[in-house]
Amino acid sequence: MRLLFKQRFFSWFDSYDIYNEAGETMFSVQGRLAWGHTLEIYDRAGEHVGTLKQKVFRFLPTFEMYVRGSLVGTLQKEFTFFSPSFILDHNGWRVEGDWAEWDYAIMDNLGLEVARISKQLFNWTDTYVIDVANSSDALTALMVVLAIDAEKCSRD
Repeated sequence: MRLLFKQRFFSWFDSYDIYNEAGETMFSVQGRLAWGHTLEIYDRAGEHVGTLKQKVFRFLPTFEMYVRGSLVGTLQKEFTFFSPSFILDHNGWRVEGDWAEWDYAIMDNLGLEVARISKQLFNWTDTYVIDVANSSDALTALMVVLAIDAEKCSRD
C-alpha cells in the first residue's frame, strides 16, 4: 500500500492529508493546541482512530502513539552528535535509514520491512511517500512518520 503524506499549506497547527495512489483521502491529521505536539488522526469516514502526543519536560523528545485510546508504543530520539537516531518501542519494530536525507525504513523484529518512507523534495510543504507492506500497519507507520517530522520541525 502506498500513501502520499502532504502537510497542508495554510494552517495554524500541524495538519496533514494522507492519500492513496488513486488520490483518495485515507487519513487526515489535525494538530491540537497543547504543550508539545499533539496530533489527532481521522480515517476517511472522519472517525478518530489515533493520537500522537509528545511528552513534555523530557531531555530528549519522546512521542506516545495511541490507537483508539490505547497506548501502542513510543518513539524517542536518541542522543547522538551527527545524524538523528530514534528508539521505537512497538512490536519489536526499529527505524533504520539516512536521517539527513529523510529516507528510512521501519523494520520488524525479524528484519522484514514494515514500511519505507522517503521525503519528496521541491514541494512547498512537507511531503512524504510511505510504502507499507501490510495495510493493517498503515496507521502506526503514519504515526512514526508524524513523530519524526514533528521532532525535525522542533529542531529547525
